[in-house]
Amino acid sequence: MVRRTASCSCGQLRIEVNGEPLNVGVCHCLACQQRTGSVFAALAAFPTPYRVIGKPSEYLRTGDQGASYRFRFCPVCGTNLFHTEEGVGDRSVAVAVGGFADPSFPPPQVSVYDCRRHDWVQLPDGLAVYEKDPE
Repeated sequence: MVRRTASCSCGQLRIEVNGEPLNVGVCHCLACQQRTGSVFAALAAFPTPYRVIGKPSEYLRTGDQGASYRFRFCPVCGTNLFHTEEGVGDRSVAVAVGGFADPSFPPPQVSVYDCRRHDWVQLPDGLAVYEKDPE
């Protein structure tokens, strides 16, 4: 089974996940733009269990549709590395694709909040694109 490790910039916080991602996607919502400091977030969902190495800080945010998400980030370098959805966090974890530092990581299959996508961002062909979050 494939084991992957994603890390923050300074290495204090890491997460180990097993297997292939359940899905890989990009989110263009304004909250993800502010959270990442970029124009979208690239995330990969993995099934539990996972292992956290290091001590994260946490931030709880309520999404547009009422779900709550617990974001974990490194208190040393500030990297926002992974998050879980409250109430379903025992089933999967979403990890920032950049944390894997792997250019061969699987590409996204889905793009959400296209209504907030910057006009100059070009998406790969074949992506499922949603104006908002389909869930």
